[in-house]
Amino acid sequence: MGPTRKLRVLAAMSGGVDSAVAAARIAEAGHDVTGVHLALSSNPKSYRTGARGCCTLEDARDARRAADVIGIPFYVWDMAERFHRDVVEDFVSEYAAGRTPNPCLRCNEKIKFEAVLDRALALGFDAVATGHHARLEDGVLRRSVDEAKDQSYVLGVLTREQLAHAIFPLGGSTKAQVREEAARRGLTVADKPDSHDICFIADGDTRAFLADRLGASEGPIVDALTGQVVGSHQGAYGFTVGQRKGLHIDRPAADGRPRYVLSIEPVSNTVTVGPRTSLEVRSIVGERPVWNGPVREPYEPITCTVQLRAHGEVYGCRAQVSGGELHIELDRPATGVAAGQGAVLYDGETVIGSATIASAA
Repeated sequence: MGPTRKLRVLAAMSGGVDSAVAAARIAEAGHDVTGVHLALSSNPKSYRTGARGCCTLEDARDARRAADVIGIPFYVWDMAERFHRDVVEDFVSEYAAGRTPNPCLRCNEKIKFEAVLDRALALGFDAVATGHHARLEDGVLRRSVDEAKDQSYVLGVLTREQLAHAIFPLGGSTKAQVREEAARRGLTVADKPDSHDICFIADGDTRAFLADRLGASEGPIVDALTGQVVGSHQGAYGFTVGQRKGLHIDRPAADGRPRYVLSIEPVSNTVTVGPRTSLEVRSIVGERPVWNGPVREPYEPITCTVQLRAHGEVYGCRAQVSGGELHIELDRPATGVAAGQGAVLYDGETVIGSATIASAA
C-alpha cells in the first residue's frame, strides 16, 4: 500500500548499510527519494581511509552504488568547509578550553539537520531521511528497539522543527535485521563494518590530532588530596575527566589506589588527579537547553532519566530550567561527567530535551 501522501525526501547516504537500507525503505514506500552523500573533507585522504568512517572516497562510491541498486537519483554535496568550521574547529576549541565535546552530536546538529535540512527545504524537499537507529513517532523522538545500537542520544540536540522534517526508517529494526535486509536487496554494503571512533581523526589518536593543531605545552599533574605535583604532561587538552590510563604519573598514590583525572584547567595548563570517589557528582548544570519532546520547559522539577554519554548509563533524576540553564539532580552519583558532553533527558524511551554539560559537582 502506498503512502497517504507522497513526499519528496532527501536521503542522506553515508556509504554504510544503515543509510542505504533507510533510503531503500523510503523509496519502496512510494516516496520521491533523492540520495545525497555529504563530502565532509576537501581532501578525503586527510580523514579516514578504509571502511571505518564516513569521510572517505570508498564511502562515496559505496553510497552511489547503493543509490543505483535502489534506483534513485544521487548527488554529492560539498560540506567540507562547513564541517571543518562547525565540527572540527569546534572540537579543537572545546578541548583547548578544557571541555570534552561529542563531535557526532555536533555534526547532527550543525551539518545533517541544520545545513543539509535548510538546503533540502529550500530545494523543495519535504524531509531528510537518515540511517540513525531511533524512532520518530508524531514528531517525538524515541529510542531504537535495538538498545545496543540506539542513537537517540546523539539526536537529542535536534529541535522540534528539525524533527518535524526528519525521517528515521530504521528505529523499529535491529542491526541484524538491517544487514539481512541489505543482503536481500542486493546492497553490497550489507557486510560493511560499522563506523566507529571519530570520523575525522585518521588513526583514532585524538591526543596526537590535538597536539598537531594546538602544539605541545608542558604542564603539571597535581594530586588533589596532597596538592603535590606527581607528574607532567605536554598539553592539558590530551586528557578528559574520568580518564585513568595514560596519565604518566611519576609517583604512586599514598593509598596505592589508581588515580583518575578530576579536572582540567586550560589557563594554568594543570591536570588534577585523585581517587575514583572524587569523581562522583550528583548535580549537573547544562547550557543551551533544547526541548523537543511532548513536555514544555520544566520551570518546576520533573522526574525523568538522563543519559550523559553515548551508550552510557541512564540515571534517575530531577530536572528543571532556571535562569536559562538546565539543572539536574541525580538520584545516585555518576562518575566521569565531563563538561562539553551532552545531557539528554528521557521519559521512559522518549527524549524530552537536552543540554550541553557546563559543570558538575
